[in-house]
Amino acid sequence: MSKITVPPFKSVSVPAIRDKKRSGEKVVMVTAYDFPSAKACDQAGADLILVGDSLGMVVQGNEDTLSVTLEEMIYHTSMVARAARRALVVSDMPFLTYHTDETESVRNCGRCIKEGKAQAVKVEGGAKRASLVRTLVNNEIPVMGHIGLTPQSIHSLGGFKVQGKDEESARMLLEDALALEDAGAFSVVLECMPSEVASKITASVKIPTIGIGSGPHCDGQVLVFHDLLGISDPPHPRFVKKYKNLRDEMVEGLCQFAKEVRKGVYPSEEQSYHLQKDPRGEEKERTK
Repeated sequence: MSKITVPPFKSVSVPAIRDKKRSGEKVVMVTAYDFPSAKACDQAGADLILVGDSLGMVVQGNEDTLSVTLEEMIYHTSMVARAARRALVVSDMPFLTYHTDETESVRNCGRCIKEGKAQAVKVEGGAKRASLVRTLVNNEIPVMGHIGLTPQSIHSLGGFKVQGKDEESARMLLEDALALEDAGAFSVVLECMPSEVASKITASVKIPTIGIGSGPHCDGQVLVFHDLLGISDPPHPRFVKKYKNLRDEMVEGLCQFAKEVRKGVYPSEEQSYHLQKDPRGEEKERTK
């Protein structure tokens, strides 16, 4: 395989993300949860790395995102932030950390900035979150909105289902996006909605829309690191495109390791340390 040459990129800021809407440059966001995956995303030139509460499913193996805690989000965000040199890091606020008292919500979001070293937070919900978004922005906390299929609302929505399929629900999604824009959100995720609805929202707001399962007309797109590289288990949602099949390669490598260990092939002399004599004739451990 030839060596990949990654061109130099300037560090991405919140104003830079907003500017992409005006310039027409597509926004690239990847959801990642730890240092090595975030470093790969950063080196590949991702504009944003979202530390998603989807870690509850992708990393922890749960059926939904609802059990993820604030402490876990801060922990994972801090790992990603240590890796990111270019990308803007966004921390996903977990369930019930921004739903009640605004003072407590600001404090929780602030912890993701202060302790997790994120540069922005993401909250789910449209018009009903407008007041909170405005308060966060007034407290110098940049906010990414999230409407459509909001995973923290799966019990209310009746599961992971496409949203905005009729005229009334599509109109409400547009109103949600406009409310978030008015409140000061610097971008908004549009998840699992008809392409036509996402296109209308994108044309109606002045902030970038970032789509996931919402068609090609958004200002940017996001996928989960493990999904796009073929690490996660199927089945995958329809919108996922697998750019690599790393899971098979990982299993193949692990099988080869196990085979060599059982046959006594690994470690070989090349992977072993030995004692050697120094000029005085004394034995010492050879570490090189």
